[in-house]
Amino acid sequence: MRVQVNGEPREVAAGSTIVALLASLGLSDRPVAVERNAEIVPRAEHAQTLLTDGDTLELVVFVGGG
Repeated sequence: MRVQVNGEPREVAAGSTIVALLASLGLSDRPVAVERNAEIVPRAEHAQTLLTDGDTLELVVFVGGG
């Protein structure tokens, strides 16, 4: 199925969750804010939130430094 991630089309397997998407992008161990279809998805819900065909996701990765 097809979703948009930060404006780019991406194919994901049916039944994929936000956690699976983040893992496929190499972002599992990083603090990431996720917006799905214009709604923030709390981190506690990433594992059970299923992606659906046509979802639009915006990912914001936080970086530290000074």
